[in-house]
Amino acid sequence: MEPLVKSTFGRHRKIMPFEPGAAADIEALRQQARQKAASLNQHVLGYGETAEREWAAAGIPAPDLPAMRKYRLERIRAELKRRGYAGALLYDPVNIRYATDSTNMQLWVAHNPTRHCFVAVEGPVVLFDYFSCEHLSDHSGVVDEVRQAVSWMYLYGGELSDRRVKRWAGPIADLVRAHGGGNTRLAADHLDPEGAAELSRLGVSVHNGEAVMESARLIKSPDEILAMRRAVVSCEAAMAEMRDALKPGITENELWAELHRGNISRGGEWIETRLLSSGPRTNPWFQECSSRKVEAGDLVAFDTDLIGPYGFCADLSRTWLCGDGEPTAEQRDLFAIAGDQTARNTALIRPGISFRELVERSAVPPPDCFPARYGVLYHGVGLADEYPTLPHAADWTDDTPDGVLEPGMVLCVESYIGRLGGHEGVKIEEQVLVTESGREQLSRFPVALTA
Repeated sequence: MEPLVKSTFGRHRKIMPFEPGAAADIEALRQQARQKAASLNQHVLGYGETAEREWAAAGIPAPDLPAMRKYRLERIRAELKRRGYAGALLYDPVNIRYATDSTNMQLWVAHNPTRHCFVAVEGPVVLFDYFSCEHLSDHSGVVDEVRQAVSWMYLYGGELSDRRVKRWAGPIADLVRAHGGGNTRLAADHLDPEGAAELSRLGVSVHNGEAVMESARLIKSPDEILAMRRAVVSCEAAMAEMRDALKPGITENELWAELHRGNISRGGEWIETRLLSSGPRTNPWFQECSSRKVEAGDLVAFDTDLIGPYGFCADLSRTWLCGDGEPTAEQRDLFAIAGDQTARNTALIRPGISFRELVERSAVPPPDCFPARYGVLYHGVGLADEYPTLPHAADWTDDTPDGVLEPGMVLCVESYIGRLGGHEGVKIEEQVLVTESGREQLSRFPVALTA
């Protein structure tokens, strides 16, 4: 094939004007452009020298990504088969990442349903992607076909969205019929009622796909754990840069931006919250970071909620003292209570313990801090916060699900300590792997008020 590049102008290549020709020629050009784009995909290019150097220093080898992708598809299909479904229809970008290890405008598609994926129990993985985005999944090796997605949200369809729903539903129903072997039960993670109704009209019954995907994602493979270890190392390197930037006079927003910068520079993807506060804004918890200037002697508390390299979540919390002064007795006391709670509750994690027993044996804040307690003691984590979520024993209700910790699960251990009506509070959170014989703490950043 003749190359597209005919001449150059300065440092830039000049493309000859496009002239419509035979359909075969257009298709050949399209395939050439797709191959070029696929070879330059961010997941193909990797995470860069900074991240690779830090991972090498930490002694963490690269995960086997083809093996990881195969494992994930097997987990999804086993769960679909166990629940009696013909396939899954996925809209959540985190679930699509799990099934295909491909990304595309992750935050945008989280609230604009313009990308979805069909996974057959026995059959293909078909990715319905945004217009002209076929190249974004060529690296994965698990996507069998890419089609252009039909979006029927109001942004595109307006008052004619009902027509788009019909155009969207037909191919989905066809895939279910073609690969379901007579089974027309489809699991969908997020689907508006118009879509479910149209699929039902076409003979497809829609069921809870969120349960399928949370259950599939629960147990991590060794390669997933390697990827998570790398994400945690990158997060903690960014935290160290953030700690270096903490000086009196910096605003909360400026400090929070350091974590974003460190994450993105290492190939991370996004941060899910804005949970950083200082001084009086640390009590009660859940203030989003602001333009407030941090003062000497303030506590600064934050929760990373960070989606890092490989799409894995590093969900860690620390609390630091700003400036070179000594912490007050109250600050030391709050910090000691939070550190003790996380340490004691981490030590309880082991395979075979039930959720209920874990909660009932856990340390809780003292009475004057209990009303301002964090909402949960533990929660699962993987590509994002995941199942299970374990509340304090006092908050356990008859609709709180019980279960058992298994090797390959990863939990975050949470603590927030602030006195009701108090001036400041302390947030600490650790990320812990359940192993065959007990546990391993994946988070290593020092728990210390001062540098």
